[in-house]
Amino acid sequence: MGLFGRRSRRRGIPDDPALLAEAAANPGGSVAEIDTAYVDDPNGYVPPEAIRGAWLVDSGGKLTGEYQENPRHGVPQDDFGKLTDPDHWLGWLGDDPAAAVRNGIEESLRAQAADAVVEWVKILETPRFLTGGRPSENGRTLLVTRAALAAPFALSVRAAQHGRSVLLGVFSWAAVNLASPEPRRDRHWFDLNVGLDWADERLKERIYELDTAAGGPAER
Repeated sequence: MGLFGRRSRRRGIPDDPALLAEAAANPGGSVAEIDTAYVDDPNGYVPPEAIRGAWLVDSGGKLTGEYQENPRHGVPQDDFGKLTDPDHWLGWLGDDPAAAVRNGIEESLRAQAADAVVEWVKILETPRFLTGGRPSENGRTLLVTRAALAAPFALSVRAAQHGRSVLLGVFSWAAVNLASPEPRRDRHWFDLNVGLDWADERLKERIYELDTAAGGPAER
């Protein structure tokens, strides 16, 4: 089977200097063909659907003429599997955690450009989660009083002034007063070009930043 679960087929070797140079730099490997309808910078993050296929390269760095098509090639789609697949309680995000996080990301972008439209979002790693609570009055259950997450993402966004951009970073969200008659408080952070470990360290501080927000201390 091939790189994409399919056997390769023969094609005429293209006379593309950039492709040939890439093959020379990857002896024994493969060179992907990127669909520029979905990605402007092939050297940045490329969603799997934006790969048309791959050329196989021989041990001497030459294209073999074997080409493997990518069955997933097409319009890039959202992927929130790494957010929703882990066995972690996300009830504080509502009935559809993926939609809630996507909306939060889009709100953050629209704060920078009012006409920003998110084309697709992919959560790249399992997010880091924080949850705090207190015992119920009967002592038999734990009431969740605050929660937060930091989710690493890749996304494509369009805006009239800037065109399309593919962005990488971490989206963080904290919420407090989850089991209190006091109004719930939420805050988002949208950090570009940072790692998950960096965002995780800040999350431990940010989940308590809302304690000093307007309206007095939050529920512990």
